[in-house]
Amino acid sequence: MAATTHTVTNQAPLLVGHDVYGSDRVLSEGVERHLADAAPELAAEVREELTDLGRAAGSRQAQDWGTLANENPPKLRTHDRYGNRIDEVEFHPSWHRLLGHAVGAGLTDAWGRPAGHLRRAAGFFVWSQVEAGHGCPVSMTHAAVPALRTDPVLAAEWEPRLTSHVYEEGLRPAGQKAGVLFGMGMTEKQGGSDVRANTTVAVPLDASGEYLLTGHKWFCSAPMSDGFLVLAQASSSGRERLTCFLVPRVLPDGTRNVFGIQRLKDKLGNRSNASSEVEFDGTWARRVGEEGRGVRTIIEMVAATRLDCVIGSASLMRQALTQAAHHTEHRSAFGAPLIDQPLMRNVLADLALESEAATTLALRLAAAYDADTDQERAFLRLAVPAAKYWVTKRCTPMVAEALECLGGNGYVEESGLPRLLRESPLNSIWEGSGNVQALDVLRALQREPRALNAFLQEVGLARGADHRLDSAIKGLLTELADLEGIEARARRVVERMALVLQGSLLVRWAPPEVADAFCASRLGGDWGAAFGTLPHSLDLGSVVERARIAG
Repeated sequence: MAATTHTVTNQAPLLVGHDVYGSDRVLSEGVERHLADAAPELAAEVREELTDLGRAAGSRQAQDWGTLANENPPKLRTHDRYGNRIDEVEFHPSWHRLLGHAVGAGLTDAWGRPAGHLRRAAGFFVWSQVEAGHGCPVSMTHAAVPALRTDPVLAAEWEPRLTSHVYEEGLRPAGQKAGVLFGMGMTEKQGGSDVRANTTVAVPLDASGEYLLTGHKWFCSAPMSDGFLVLAQASSSGRERLTCFLVPRVLPDGTRNVFGIQRLKDKLGNRSNASSEVEFDGTWARRVGEEGRGVRTIIEMVAATRLDCVIGSASLMRQALTQAAHHTEHRSAFGAPLIDQPLMRNVLADLALESEAATTLALRLAAAYDADTDQERAFLRLAVPAAKYWVTKRCTPMVAEALECLGGNGYVEESGLPRLLRESPLNSIWEGSGNVQALDVLRALQREPRALNAFLQEVGLARGADHRLDSAIKGLLTELADLEGIEARARRVVERMALVLQGSLLVRWAPPEVADAFCASRLGGDWGAAFGTLPHSLDLGSVVERARIAG
């Protein structure tokens, strides 16, 4: 063929070489806002830390790591060449490079640093845009800290390893490693989210706090980790009571703990990460917290990973929006760049609103963790499950619409959008699917009146600034006052709570054109059933411009 037929024109260039943090106005402005009262030295340190991570995330090298980790998924090696049972998971080197960079950037170290949760949330948001699968062990390692703190002895032993900035691959005794990763095993095949139906049993040994576990875990994510928090029925009192345990992968003397990996799950997305079924058969474990209080012990870990579901979904949404805006900026059709055409501008503005609302909410929750006051803890009790429900639900339709902005190019694996789309449903399922979150909100409303007061006080900070927000708050109060059929209406109630909270945050902190468009569409009802149906009279151009890569 003549070479002229292969001249490439009207294609968007590869999006590399940018600062993922600094080029995101919503994220960088949000971090600065929550650091406003911090010491200048701390603010400068956080800014430098996130800028370095943002530049790494935008590099060609990091993007290649993400591609390779997904093109070469983990492999289970149950036995060595001699027939010895080893139960090891083999990963591509790119997986280890992603994890090493995440740990080195402090993404498992939030609980003891100034502004630790805010800087860690922003970092997790940035680095997850490179590749989301490795975020699973990063998240669980970070979230294990508050559960272990119920036992000061265990916390003293394990917390320095969990919060270390050093990543060491390979299975060795934890005491011989500068840093470790944690996984979690809660669900079983007969119960799923109903963990009280678990049948794994824990038989006490003579040594205080030590048990042997026998049972099967239906989902055990990141089985290559150094330790796991699991739930099992302890029986030392003569009756079975659900209890939390720490299961090390390798025992202090160097022998492998009994940890039979039966198979790796063949998943829709999250393919770079290994999720498995495991068997415990006389597996040594150490009790965490009091016997019979397993759910209460592990609940802080669950809350932290639920927040990471919000951050992770917001990160996916931002990456999808970035790719859509970049493509339409460089792709022309019918005589003009796509981004300048009115209907595409409407679509992009709608996607930008969804992304900004999710990002702003995620940062607000992280800042509440740092504040750690009674008021903020009460606020988080409702805000985390409500945000987890809504933001993760919005992720999949938004990523699908962003993919469509690239047309047929977006449906091709090389664009990266199919990987984002496969990943997008995960966070809605992980750590309790939609119904679990909605019912958890109802439980908090019924049992913890301080949580509702704290939530309403937060929302009320914007009262009077926008009539559509005021009307939505009034409607929510009416909804909450009507207890008839409340369980069947739980999703409706929680959706409204999340939207009102997002609206309040945007009215207070976002540019007027963003807050106006959000309130008109999400709260005022001037919106269709698909993205790209915003009122044409809004300042859509300014909304799109804010979403483009800054700099």
